[in-house]
Amino acid sequence: MKDLAYVNKFLLKYKYLLLLGTLFIIIANFLGIVPAILVRQAFEAVQASYDGLQNVIGTGEESVFRGEFASAIFTLAILILASALLRGMFMFFMRQTIIVMSRHIEFDMKNEIFSHYQTLPLSFYRKNNTGDMMARISEDVSQVRMYIGPAIMYGINLFTLFLMVIPYMIYINPTLTFYSLLPLPILSLSIYFVSNKINKKSTEIQTSLSGLSTFVQEAFSGIRVIKSFVRESQMAESFDKASDEYKDKSLGLAKVQAYFFPLIMGLIGLSVILTVYVGSLLVLKGEISIGNIAEFVLYVNMLTWPVTSLGWITSIIQRAAASQKRINEFLQTKTDIVSEKHLEKEIEGALVFDNVVFTYPDSGIQALRGVSFQVNPGESIAVIGTTGSGKSTIANLICRLYDVNTGVIKIDGHRIQEYSISALRRQIGYVPQDVFLFSDTIENNIAFGNELMSSEEVIQVAKDADLLENIQRFPDGFKTRVGERGITLSGGQKQRVSIARAIARKPKILILDDALSAVDTKTENAILNAMKRIMQNRTTVIISHRVSSAKLANRILVLDDGVVVQEGTHESLLKAGGPYKELHDKQLAVESEEV
Repeated sequence: MKDLAYVNKFLLKYKYLLLLGTLFIIIANFLGIVPAILVRQAFEAVQASYDGLQNVIGTGEESVFRGEFASAIFTLAILILASALLRGMFMFFMRQTIIVMSRHIEFDMKNEIFSHYQTLPLSFYRKNNTGDMMARISEDVSQVRMYIGPAIMYGINLFTLFLMVIPYMIYINPTLTFYSLLPLPILSLSIYFVSNKINKKSTEIQTSLSGLSTFVQEAFSGIRVIKSFVRESQMAESFDKASDEYKDKSLGLAKVQAYFFPLIMGLIGLSVILTVYVGSLLVLKGEISIGNIAEFVLYVNMLTWPVTSLGWITSIIQRAAASQKRINEFLQTKTDIVSEKHLEKEIEGALVFDNVVFTYPDSGIQALRGVSFQVNPGESIAVIGTTGSGKSTIANLICRLYDVNTGVIKIDGHRIQEYSISALRRQIGYVPQDVFLFSDTIENNIAFGNELMSSEEVIQVAKDADLLENIQRFPDGFKTRVGERGITLSGGQKQRVSIARAIARKPKILILDDALSAVDTKTENAILNAMKRIMQNRTTVIISHRVSSAKLANRILVLDDGVVVQEGTHESLLKAGGPYKELHDKQLAVESEEV
């Protein structure tokens, strides 16, 4: 219960629903006891009427006596029906308070977890896979909701019913109470063990289903590769194996569930048999009436489900505790990317890296080693180098997706840690190397960078990114849906949508992280010409492995294994020779061959 203590704050928030639900449970249980008492009175009335009828036979009063008896029985029947209807109504209210409360708490928990996820640094997402995070916000929260809703509701129901019924049964006859309730603890233990077995098999099925879903998702996402390599039959065989495993586990669960209801009904039947048998002996001794036997049978049936639910509740609590423990692990993970002074100001774009050293916390790879450079407002700098040289790390550090280990990054003379994180990122336009588009329209993907954009502004930024002509060829134009991760667009089109999305923010600092890697030379030149206009009066960091992109910048840094090995303009670096000239000549030769 230590892990589940986390949800107490939500129970406190919705305490009025919980208290009201408890009141409805007590009323419903009281109304459940009333019919049993009325049935006992009906049996006693029948017995008394039979004895009385014998005394009036032959006196002419038989019809009057029968009328009075029928009237009494009819009244009792109306009262039984009324109490049953009222009980049903209060049971409805009970669920409309406690179960509704659990749904509110589920909603609050999911929102809290999702909000917390968004505060966590990029290192968290590198260490944890998406499937696990989704399981904790969906499946695990659902398990906790079962504790907050059904488990608490049936737990209160069991407690209050026991307090109301069992003392009254003992008052009537302790011996009959003992024998009537004797099978119920066995029933509760049996349900507990069967429920655990069912839960274990259900977990195995969920794992198998998760694997099956992952397999299908990957197969459909990679359908182009599958078709290209003619692997359809092998994928079908693999799917058959995964499906067979899921089928076998499901059949195993069905077999265990087949024992569930016979076990319940058998033990309930045993309780009824013991009640009738022991009750009959006590009737013969004159200790109780026949009506008491009928009353006890109803009490046994009334207690059966709460006692049965005891094992089920225990199992739910165990599963909820395990799920909440998993949820708490992520909730207790705190971001180390925090603002020191919450500085919120419009930036001009003066950028300084001073002896910056950075090592990725998850992999331990040192990406930057003493990198220093300076960019004035409105100027541009290109960072060029081979794969793994640390280029993209510079972009991550400017956006403050990570913090430096040593050294200082300053914007407009202030350490980057002093800025409010959201205020800083709102003024940075970032085009990542790995383009991600949402499954939405082209227009909405572009406007994602600035939700206040007008349609005319969307058209203009698409034109600036050399994308307008492509969009106009689509039948639905800007309303064209790009599919999952932008699958309906080519690599170059996706990159240009990403560029348009970044410049839509009208950022003070623009970062292009290998933004033209998926476009051909002709498209690249068109975008570069547009970028010259976009980069005016805007600090721009161009990260690329292409010399053609780097030429746009006022200065160029050449990175090699996290170290700046050359710095200067395009012309000065060509004259100086070294890594930049080698890369330039090599790419020039490749382009000549392509022509």
